[in-house]
Amino acid sequence: MVKQNKTKQEILKGTGATVGVYDVSMDIEENEIFVIMGLSGSGKSTLVRLINRLIEPTSGEIYIDGEDINQLNHEQLRKVRREKINMVFQNFALFPHRTILENTEYGLELRGIEEAERQTLAEKALDNSGLLAFKDQFPDQLSGGMQQRVGLARALANDPEILLMDEAFSALDPLIRREMQDELVELQENVQKTIIFITHDLNEALRIGNRIAILKDGQLMQIGTGEEILTNPANDYVRDFVEEVDRSKVFTAENIMEPAITTNIHTDGPHVAFTHMRHEGTSLVLAIDSKRKLYGYMDAEDLLRARREHLPLKDVINPNVTKVRKETLVGDLFELTNLSPAPIAVVGEEDRLLGVIRRGKIIDSLAKTSSEEKEEVIIND
Repeated sequence: MVKQNKTKQEILKGTGATVGVYDVSMDIEENEIFVIMGLSGSGKSTLVRLINRLIEPTSGEIYIDGEDINQLNHEQLRKVRREKINMVFQNFALFPHRTILENTEYGLELRGIEEAERQTLAEKALDNSGLLAFKDQFPDQLSGGMQQRVGLARALANDPEILLMDEAFSALDPLIRREMQDELVELQENVQKTIIFITHDLNEALRIGNRIAILKDGQLMQIGTGEEILTNPANDYVRDFVEEVDRSKVFTAENIMEPAITTNIHTDGPHVAFTHMRHEGTSLVLAIDSKRKLYGYMDAEDLLRARREHLPLKDVINPNVTKVRKETLVGDLFELTNLSPAPIAVVGEEDRLLGVIRRGKIIDSLAKTSSEEKEEVIIND
C-alpha cells in the first residue's frame, strides 16, 4: 500500500498497521551530531531504535562501519550494543538503589570489566560531566538536569562509538535544557562521538546539530545543515515546519557577515586608504596588518589629518570598534549596534578580521521570506 502511494492514515484505516519508517536512506558521518526530528508520530523514535535493532526492520540494510547489523545473531548484536552503541533515554533510567558511581559503572559491569578498572572509567566519565563530587549520592538527591547528566556519563563510560539520544532533554525545565544543550556541544568537543539525537524541537535541533533530518509520516523530507534547511526548505512541509523558528537564536555572526573594506597600516598610506574608500563608496576603512589583525578604523577626517600632518596610518587609528566572534548569535548583536560608529567586526583568534556586520544586515537576516513573497528591508547604513 505504501508503494501504491497510500497515506499513513489510509494504511492504518485499511489494515490496522502503522507505517513506522519507510524508504529512509541516509549516511551519518563519524563524529557528527546528527539530529532526527519531526512531529509526534513522524517515525523519529522508531528510526533511532532501528539503528540498534531494538525494533527489527522488515526490509532494508543498516550498516555500521560497513557491517550490516541485520545479519548479526543475538550474541553478535549484544556485543555491538555493549561496545559500539549506547543509548540515553528521556526518563534518565537510573537505578534508585545505586549510587551515582554505581549507576555510571553499570554498563561496564555488564561487560565484565574488573571493579577497579570500571571505577576508574566511571569516575573519568563523571568528571567530564562535572559530577564526580556527587558520586556517592543517590539519584533522588540530584536535580533532573544532574540525573540526565548521570545518564549521559553512564553511556560515555563505555566509550561507545555511537551515542543514541532519544528526546534526552525534553523532560527538563527550559533553562536546564538550554544548559544541557550547551554541555552536550562542549562535551562533544572533548569526546568526539557520533551522536544521533532525537527531538521535536527545531530550535534545539538547530542549536546542537551538525546536520538535521526532518521526517513526516515515516518518510524523509530533507537532510541538511540548519542553514540549508532554513534558507532552502525542500518542500512546503519543511517550509511550514521552520516558519516559526526564532532565527535570532539560530543565525550567527558568521551567517550574515560581509567582506570588510580594509587598509594595511604597514604598507598603505593615506592616499591608498582614500582610494579604497572612494572605490568601495564607503565612509571609513578598517585598519589591519598583513596578518589581518584588526586595530580599529579610520574615516575621511582621520586620513586627511594623516596626509596633512604627514603621519603614518597607525597614528590616526580609532580603536573604537565592537568585536564579536563568528559564533555570536544574531539575537545578541542588536544591543551592540550602537556601541561603535564602525560596522561590527567579526574576528577570530588574535583579533584576525573575518568580516563585518552592518546594522541593516542584522534586521534583514531575520525578515521572513518565502518563495512566493519576499519583503526587502532597506536601511541607510
